[in-house]
Amino acid sequence: MVSRPFALPDGAQIMAARERIAGLVVRTPLIRLQATDRDDIFLKLEMLQPIGSFKIRCAANALLSRSEACRAGVFTASAGNFAQGLAYAGRAHDIPVTTYVPETAARSKIAALERLGARVVALPYDRWWAMLAEPPADPAFIHPVVETDVLAGNGTIGTEILEDLASVATVIAPYGGGGLASGIAAALQAGGSSARVIACETEAGAPLRAAFAAGEPVTVPFDAGSFVTGMGGPAVIPAMWPLVRALIGGTAVVSLAETAAAVKLLAERHHVIAEGAGAAPVAAAIVGRHDGPVVCIVSGGHLDAAHLKIILDGGVP
Repeated sequence: MVSRPFALPDGAQIMAARERIAGLVVRTPLIRLQATDRDDIFLKLEMLQPIGSFKIRCAANALLSRSEACRAGVFTASAGNFAQGLAYAGRAHDIPVTTYVPETAARSKIAALERLGARVVALPYDRWWAMLAEPPADPAFIHPVVETDVLAGNGTIGTEILEDLASVATVIAPYGGGGLASGIAAALQAGGSSARVIACETEAGAPLRAAFAAGEPVTVPFDAGSFVTGMGGPAVIPAMWPLVRALIGGTAVVSLAETAAAVKLLAERHHVIAEGAGAAPVAAAIVGRHDGPVVCIVSGGHLDAAHLKIILDGGVP
């Protein structure tokens, strides 16, 4: 069971989150993608956050919403980016953070966690995933997805998009646990926008596409060792299914080759280093025919140097 009541945040909660985290996060720019035959694809550059990922928003909001109750420390299960956000905010407020990561987590993410002072514990992927699917009841556990405060923090991205591009028709976000896509969708809805939020997955594992097809969460094959970390999984988190079914306008599944090509394009044309999960929405926008204007959430920039070299040489890690 989830340790705190869980519901979709409303507009007031999202705006409160924006005020709460203002001292820790960057209001990221929205720039036009210059590399296709379309001029209505935009990039929301969340890799410019202090930790290189959007997850500083949701992690900081979740921690600061309960900081007095958890002064002795908190723990989470994260592939890296959420844990970094938690560690960053925890260090700023003298709250110890422990994170459980899958053994497949990128080396760059683990090193960053340790630099931020987090205690890191690696688990086999199935045990790590079990912490997400069936969260501990301990109030010190902060779930990276299934918390109202997490969704509200993610929703702050949606408020910025509406301020910068009120005419947005489609937002494409990477889908891992569903918190990013759902939080943005909640903010768009609260702001009166009719924009569709598309959840982007890769061929390494597309549980949301399978759930939409089956009408319920189902287990799918998942390659936890691909270079695209932080998105995908063996199944939709059960507690998220009612929200994503109601909020998400569809899925876009891209190949690892298309994702690598998007990483290369962003690096060469925009001097942006995006991790696989951050580049996948760009790949989806390029290969798909989504109504514009389209905003792609470049969610993070944690890409191992060895993988980046392979991609820039034209390969797929």
